[in-house]
Amino acid sequence: MNIDIKRVKIFVTIPLENVEEVRNAVCDAGAGIIGEYAYCTSSTKSIGTFKPNENANPYIGEKNNLEFVEEEKLEVVCDVDNVKKVITKLREIHPYEEPAIDIVPLIDEKFFK
Repeated sequence: MNIDIKRVKIFVTIPLENVEEVRNAVCDAGAGIIGEYAYCTSSTKSIGTFKPNENANPYIGEKNNLEFVEEEKLEVVCDVDNVKKVITKLREIHPYEEPAIDIVPLIDEKFFK
């Protein structure tokens, strides 16, 4: 089966106080379009953990200390031609020094029998 990937889903975790700013930024950059609808996103509350080392510049927490932070995992669809623009904007607006970003290819249902 030859599958042409045209869209991806982008996942990123964000501190609760920054979710709307990041959501608006990625959608303004062209993500979150499904058919005739814009700003299509989904989010799930989660607890993120991390331990910044001596070279880190943490937005939250202290160096060498394990942190537990309430976050939201934002997920949004994006055309492959627009991913670089969306990720660039996401990194620009996201408060974390190193945001955890997952980009997952999506297979259109027409490829299934």
